[in-house]
Amino acid sequence: MRNSLLSLILAVLTFSLSTSAIDHPKRKSKSGREKIVAAKLDIYLLIGQSNMAGRAEIEPMDKDSLTQVWLFAGVAGNEWERAANPLNKYSTVRKDLSMQKMGPGYYFAKTMIANRPNQPIGLVVNAKGGTSISEWMPGEKLYNEAVIQVKKASEWGILKGIVWHQGESDVAKTEEYSSKIARLIQTLRKDLGKSKLPFVAGQLSEDQPAREVFNRMILKLPEKVKYTGVATSEGTTTFDKTHFNSSSQRLLGERYAKEMLKLTK
Repeated sequence: MRNSLLSLILAVLTFSLSTSAIDHPKRKSKSGREKIVAAKLDIYLLIGQSNMAGRAEIEPMDKDSLTQVWLFAGVAGNEWERAANPLNKYSTVRKDLSMQKMGPGYYFAKTMIANRPNQPIGLVVNAKGGTSISEWMPGEKLYNEAVIQVKKASEWGILKGIVWHQGESDVAKTEEYSSKIARLIQTLRKDLGKSKLPFVAGQLSEDQPAREVFNRMILKLPEKVKYTGVATSEGTTTFDKTHFNSSSQRLLGERYAKEMLKLTK
């Protein structure tokens, strides 16, 4: 009788533990979500083409997840995860996952947290390589997807700024680009309901002389559109004349953050 009772108790405990193991991921996910909601994230939208998506090698020093930084996955019940490279993995418009490596977003976030350690941030990264600014204009798929994703993410915090790196596909259309990026910024601000939303763009690599005109043009963006900044590319290098290498992506990310910090004081 005693052995039978003991067997019954063990069976109940085993069932209880197995049920707990099955339910645990859901409880963990819900708990994580509550923690993020309570924190009220500062949210940043990161968009553009391949250098924003990231093509630099993810070196050992850049493989850790970032403390106080969350990446928007957009999966129901598991909307956020600790940010780790590659950050463009959940882009709804990206190319093959194997192409996504390190962009400026990792050190952008790292620098932002270093300067504001008590304010957790959320990254919405929705870039796609090989795209022109025309594909990012209002009404186009890339634009629409970026707006959709950041509006979903904003349930957990407040959109604080946009980080933009694009232009390698448009170096021969500098004058046209200048007017298009101004329209892009103005429409994003209107659609996202923030007339003074900070917007930081980046210069292209200096590896090709043809980009000099473009870089001079983008440097004047703050004169043309208020509440904007530019992350400069001097001192950076690439591994293929177009894509920044790992050390340059770190430097560029820090410069993006410094500009964003100025605009969000």
